Amino acid sequence: MTQVLAPERHTPTPAVGRSNDRLWHLVFGALLAVTLIAFTLWSFDFVGRDAPRMVLITTVIFGAFMAFNIGGNDVANAFGTSVGAGTLTMKQALLVAAVFEVSGALLAGGDVTDTVKSGIVDLGAVALDPMDFAFIMMAALLGASVWLLLATRMGWPVSTTHAIIGGIIGASLTIGFVTGTGSLSMVQWSEVGQIAISWVLSPVLGGLAAFLIYGLIKKYVLGNTLSHTLKPHMLAPVAAAEGTVDAQIDEATTTEAEAGTIGTHASLQRWVPLVAAAGAVIITAMLLFKGLKNLDMSVSTFGGILVMAMIGIAVWLAVFVFAKTLRKQTVPRATYILFSWMQVFTASAFAFSHGSNDIANAVGPFAAVLDVLRTDSIHAETTVPFAAMLTCGIALIAGLWFIGRKVIATVGTNLTEIHPASGFAAELAAAGIVMAASVSGLPVSSTHILIGAIIGVGLVNRSANWKLMKPIALAWVITLPAAATIGAVGVLTLRTVLG
Repeated sequence: MTQVLAPERHTPTPAVGRSNDRLWHLVFGALLAVTLIAFTLWSFDFVGRDAPRMVLITTVIFGAFMAFNIGGNDVANAFGTSVGAGTLTMKQALLVAAVFEVSGALLAGGDVTDTVKSGIVDLGAVALDPMDFAFIMMAALLGASVWLLLATRMGWPVSTTHAIIGGIIGASLTIGFVTGTGSLSMVQWSEVGQIAISWVLSPVLGGLAAFLIYGLIKKYVLGNTLSHTLKPHMLAPVAAAEGTVDAQIDEATTTEAEAGTIGTHASLQRWVPLVAAAGAVIITAMLLFKGLKNLDMSVSTFGGILVMAMIGIAVWLAVFVFAKTLRKQTVPRATYILFSWMQVFTASAFAFSHGSNDIANAVGPFAAVLDVLRTDSIHAETTVPFAAMLTCGIALIAGLWFIGRKVIATVGTNLTEIHPASGFAAELAAAGIVMAASVSGLPVSSTHILIGAIIGVGLVNRSANWKLMKPIALAWVITLPAAATIGAVGVLTLRTVLG
């Protein structure tokens, strides 16, 4: 699952324009086009023949466009550490995302979603025409997706949740003022204040957790210098020929090994299984309390603890046996292999949890408009058609492939140098904070948490790129007002053209 990268290469993704990439472009482009056409035809019958066709077609385009940009920014952000570490290639990350992101959306995304994300705008307090409500949701999708596209092209990982909330705020306030049915009191400004808090709280918590986790891993597992030798260009796939690979590794690490500063196989067998078991418990807790929260699972707190304990013990045993089978490998190579596999599991679990929760940022407003067109009324909650969830899932994966490379480069290489051990630590720290925040109700952003975790890893290695972090932090602050502004202009345009 690993990839050899040339030392002078600065991006972990394949070069755009290769013939092989062109084939993938064609496949995903065709898949997305066929999906949109099929869903549009299906939606004609779903909403009824009397529904305005142009509104419906525009809604389908906006919903898919939002999911496309979630894939290019949010999903790319989630897989950036795995690709940057060389654990997964871009195409492997795409396949993992396709399976776990879409599975999370379809299996645990929930059949019912809130039509107004987070209830941040009180639309029930005003006498809204159903079509005006539809235009608000459409403009919110447009505002969020346009801003996400701009941020993605700049390589800035931003919060899709904050973007869709900003779009809803801008469009709602605009309709309220234009129709005279609402004012600034429509917005729950205390919720906006919590979003502002998350700009600081999320990266700080993620950074602190990653700093502690990776600091311990580096001290007790990697030794003093091994972490600096675990670079993707120094290592090759597990299935590669042994001679050249071992020569590369040995040339890079012989001096340190002779000095006794690198860990031994005994330390790997002692500490790595414990790290893996702790990670498995955290990941399981995240799936139970966040990733699977929309499923009707009658698991008690005690039952959840038992499940986490059983999985933790099983993982400890499996990794211990796996570590013993690597005794014939050099220590750096064995360490690289162990953490590569562990990082694949954390990335997969993170993808499933992400798909089960954040896809609602596209599906919620999308399903709300479909419901208005079908019933000509506004509902606080609506059933999400399976076809809509599947369409958004395919658009999400297409977005990761077509536009996700710059965000992956930012997260995987530009903020700090990532290898499997540090990537695992960042993903594990982010998963733990996301789970803890979800249970305790803290206002956090999973995107901001993961970026903070990467910076935390960089602090341990004293290689954090603060110069790049400045525009990213600014983009976080701009996200909500930028999406709100685009949403405000969009709702006026939609109301004029389609109303």
